[in-house]
Amino acid sequence: MIFLSFASLLLTSAPAEIAITIAAQQLPPSAVSFIVADVESGRPVISQNAQVPRSPASTIKAITTYASLDLLGPAYTWHTRALAAGPIETGVLNGDLILQGGGDPYMTLERWWSFAHRLRGSGLRTIHGDIVVDNSAYSLPAEDPGAFDGRPNRVYNVTPDALMINFQSIDFRVVPNSEQRRVDIVAEPSLSNLTIDNRIRYAAGRCSGAASRVDFEIAAPRADRVTFTGRLAAHCEPRELTRVLLTPAGYAYGTFVSLWRQLGGEVDGKLRVESAPPDARQLLTFDSLSLGEIVRLTNKYSSNLMARHLLLTLGAERYGAPATVAKGVAAIAEWGQARAFDLRDLEIDNGSGLSRKAQVSVEAMANVLRSAYRSPFAPEFLASLPLAGVDGTLRTRMNASPAGSVRLKTGHIDGVSGVAGYVTAASGKTYVLVCLINDARVDSGAGEALHAALVKWIIENL
Repeated sequence: MIFLSFASLLLTSAPAEIAITIAAQQLPPSAVSFIVADVESGRPVISQNAQVPRSPASTIKAITTYASLDLLGPAYTWHTRALAAGPIETGVLNGDLILQGGGDPYMTLERWWSFAHRLRGSGLRTIHGDIVVDNSAYSLPAEDPGAFDGRPNRVYNVTPDALMINFQSIDFRVVPNSEQRRVDIVAEPSLSNLTIDNRIRYAAGRCSGAASRVDFEIAAPRADRVTFTGRLAAHCEPRELTRVLLTPAGYAYGTFVSLWRQLGGEVDGKLRVESAPPDARQLLTFDSLSLGEIVRLTNKYSSNLMARHLLLTLGAERYGAPATVAKGVAAIAEWGQARAFDLRDLEIDNGSGLSRKAQVSVEAMANVLRSAYRSPFAPEFLASLPLAGVDGTLRTRMNASPAGSVRLKTGHIDGVSGVAGYVTAASGKTYVLVCLINDARVDSGAGEALHAALVKWIIENL
C-alpha cells in the first residue's frame, strides 16, 4: 500500500474561519499543525505545518492500537496462569502456588475474583506454602511513576507489569459515622497487606473550615501503609479518592489472599517474586478479554497502562519473550515500513502518549488513519474511538455535531492538545482529521476551541 505525500497534493490553505479561531485563541500559527484529507483518495483539503513533528499526547494511542489490531488480530488474548510447585492431596497444596502473569492489560478486580473462584472450584482449598508471583514475561527497568508530573500514586501514571491487577488502584471512601461519633474508612478492594492508619477526628456540627479537611499520606517506598489525618464533621459528605498503592506483585498478592480467604480457602505463606520452576504443574489458565475489546477500552477512556501493555505485547510477539519497550518500538517501526507508511519522524516512546519524548507529524498520523479506515479490522478500530457528545473522552465535547459523525482519539498533557480520527461531513463523505497543538495556551482550552472549529468546518463545508 503506497501513500503519496499530502504536502505535494495540497489544494488550499486554511479557511478564514480556522485562521480566525487560531488568532482568537492567541495561538502562534507555528505551534499548530492540522490536516483534513479525503479518507478514500488521500486528497488533502486543508493543512498547516503537516510535516512538522509534534508531541501527540494520547493521540499516539491510535497508532499503537491500530498496529496491534493489524499485527495480532482482534481475537488475540493474553493468559494468566496458576501453577503448583508441590503435591496436592484432598485439596491441600503442600508447596507454593505460583501466579504467572501473561501481560493481561485489563485484569480488573472482578476478573481477578473470577480467576480465584475458578481455582477454588478446581478443588484446591489450602495452600501450605508461599504465593509466588511470576512476572518474568516483562523485562522492564526500574521506573519512577512520578517522573512525568510528580504524582506517582495516580492511576494514569501506573507502570506496566506482567501481572497487573486492577490498575494497582484502591478506592477509599471516608464517611462520618454520627452514631458512633467517628470517621470510617472503607477501602475497595481490601488487601491483606495494606495498613490503613485512621487518625481522622470526628467533629460535630457544620461541615466547614478545619472540620471539613482530610489529608492522605503514603508511606514509601513500598506504599503498603497509608495514613489519614484531619477532621470531618457529621454533616460532611463522604470523601472519595483513588490511589495506586503497593508494588504490582504486592498488590496481586494482597488481593489474591483476601479473595482466597473470602472464598473459603486458606493460605499461610508469604509473597515471593520469581520465575516458576520448570517442574511446576499448571492448574488453571485464565484468558483475557479479546484484543478487539481491549482496544476499545484503551481508546475510549485513553488508558495509558493498557496502551503500554499493547506496545510490550507487540514486541514480545515479534521478537520473543521477555517483552521490552525496545522490542515494542522496533515492532512498530518494522510494521510501518512493511505498510509503506512514512514514519521516519515517529518517536512512539512507550506507546501511550504520556511522554515528553513521543512525537509524530499530522501527515504521518493521517497516513495511518487512512489505512485503518480501509483495513479488514476497521469496524473494531472505528468503534474504539470516542464519539463526540456520546462517550469516552468526547462525551461532553462537540455536542452539536450530528450523531455518529465525529470519531476522534483525543490527547492532552500540559502544553499539548490533539485529536486524530474521522469526521463525516453533511455531504456524507468521511474525512481524516488530525490536529496537534504544542503551546501553553492549550491548558486554558485553546486547543479544544480549535478542534471544535475544524470539526464544524468539515461538517458544514465538505
